Amino acid sequence: MTMSVRPPAVSGMFYPSGKQEISDFFAECENVSLVRHTHSDAIPRALILPHAGYNYSGCAAYEGYQYWQAAGEKIKTVVVIGPAHRVAFEGIATVGVEFLETPLGLAEVDNDIRDHLVTENLIDVSDQAHAAEHSIEVHLPFIQSMLPNAKILPLLDGMVSAEKVKQIIESLWDDSGVYFVISSDLSHFHSYDQAQALDKQTADLIESGDWQALNGNRACGYIGIQGLLKMQASHSLKLEQIKLINSGDTAGDKQRVVGYGCWSVFEQEIH
Repeated sequence: MTMSVRPPAVSGMFYPSGKQEISDFFAECENVSLVRHTHSDAIPRALILPHAGYNYSGCAAYEGYQYWQAAGEKIKTVVVIGPAHRVAFEGIATVGVEFLETPLGLAEVDNDIRDHLVTENLIDVSDQAHAAEHSIEVHLPFIQSMLPNAKILPLLDGMVSAEKVKQIIESLWDDSGVYFVISSDLSHFHSYDQAQALDKQTADLIESGDWQALNGNRACGYIGIQGLLKMQASHSLKLEQIKLINSGDTAGDKQRVVGYGCWSVFEQEIH
């Protein structure tokens, strides 16, 4: 029986094409990581993380994924929500294949959740939309490394409302073992100082839950962030900033930078 697989599209460009090279990169990130867990045993229900090339934002994303490093028994499925860069379409698209491939091997798609969301008319299937897309693929090696047994549901935002994204997240929120990654970079192609100021404003908006003030100039994956923030109306969520940097801090020049932010999102118990 032939397996249906989405092959890697951006390995060797956005991240290393070899298994050992990816492991070596993660080891480097581990050495320089300054992540501080303020919730000693708590596991964030969601992470907001960047999706640029690993030389630019990979170690920042790694710091976020460290929050899930010891959570393998709890996290069964990771729903990765990212913006579509390559194909224009309406709605939210997932894949029809069974597996997503990276140099680390095959990651299994959660077909049960996918089929449920398709049946509920919350998402569509478009392998074409995912074929060349990087906003989800770059996250796969982190998940495979930290959570080798987790299934993945990739969701691409096309032209869609934040309310629709919120409906999807909310429909899965009570499912034990389902966790979320919102894939987004921040501002694009400003000078270093301009980007720092703009991204600080965006971070304040995100952390205060002001989802309506977000837009594509502030974050390319803003619709996914909006959908998550809209959950605060019915759930007690606490966002904690992990990192706020830009490409001028990592591998790029300071004349024309891209911003990156990382947040952990905890669900607080209501007493």
